[in-house]
Amino acid sequence: MAQVYFASARVGKWRYEDSMPAKLERLLKQVDLGSYFDPKEWVAVKTHFGSQGAHRIVRPTFLRKVVDGLRDVGARPFVCDTVRIRGLDYLEVANYNGINHLSVNAPVILADGIYGHDNIMVKAGEILGEIAVATAIHDVPAMVVCSHVKGHIQAGYAGAIKNLAMGAVSAGHRHCGWKCGRGAMHAIGEGTLVWDAEQCTFCYQCAEVCPLDCIDFADGKLNYDNEKCWRCGRCARVCPSNSLELPGDDTLFMKSLAEATQAVLTTFKPKKVLYVNFLTEIQPECDCMPAAEVPVMQDIGILVSDDIVAVEQASIDMLLKARPLPSSLAEDMEIQAGEDILGRLHNKPYHIQIEEAVRLGLGSREYELTTLE
Repeated sequence: MAQVYFASARVGKWRYEDSMPAKLERLLKQVDLGSYFDPKEWVAVKTHFGSQGAHRIVRPTFLRKVVDGLRDVGARPFVCDTVRIRGLDYLEVANYNGINHLSVNAPVILADGIYGHDNIMVKAGEILGEIAVATAIHDVPAMVVCSHVKGHIQAGYAGAIKNLAMGAVSAGHRHCGWKCGRGAMHAIGEGTLVWDAEQCTFCYQCAEVCPLDCIDFADGKLNYDNEKCWRCGRCARVCPSNSLELPGDDTLFMKSLAEATQAVLTTFKPKKVLYVNFLTEIQPECDCMPAAEVPVMQDIGILVSDDIVAVEQASIDMLLKARPLPSSLAEDMEIQAGEDILGRLHNKPYHIQIEEAVRLGLGSREYELTTLE
């Protein structure tokens, strides 16, 4: 049975030792980082840099605790993500959100280079075939995956699996483009943007949110660069009139997340990856969007495990017990206590990504929870 370690977000006494940063420090000592990571070994600390406007990421203070814990056992960590907007702009976003060498005590890099083309093709299963894994993640011998647990308009639930499936894979490949990158997951099916001109209100939010400037309305209609597009789907997500659609298949998408995660993990030896899930500021949408929503659930705490399925299942089990917060999207949708909040928000079968991960042998849904005292 998999072991999952938990520290509550609640503070028992008003002292540093009961703060969440201190609890994370104690959690990392409890799991014994030295049993996973060797002296002088390079270790990737995979996180999400967020976006300018989306600030509810894993906070730099927590990343610093992970880095310091790795340094204490002699490892050499670096903090990373992959290109989600133009690379240099994304590094500026990381700094804007407080993630830099000074704050986290480690180099901060883009694992697939500033152009997002520094990747290696890895076999990825029946749906994807192969996928472009970021070179720095492919080549590094060990990794700590720091995931901000939240909702996601496509995945429904986003945790460690989504963090690796989309965050350790490049947006595209220099030769086969989005079809070899995370765009292959975003757009299972035809993968071509569909525009309903009659419904369009010409608010231009789609053009404004596109990270690659693929959309314009120069001649009074939507012009879309099909070859340049990464298939991130932001345009369709922000469209207030529902005049844009990026066709997909929920079941295949969830399964492809597990496939891509497996592809990433095949580049590591057993027991060289540790997962830290942060159940904090649980907002309804991904951290890549240009704004952060009010959290729909109260902060719960931090979970740590070396089993990706177990840490995901434990996270979901805790979310299912949480109450919806007032003055949030959950209240707007009249979600009641005892309901699956993320399930109601997005109406996506997010459990499939966990089930497929089990089928692929990535871990166990059975776990033993050890709570930090």
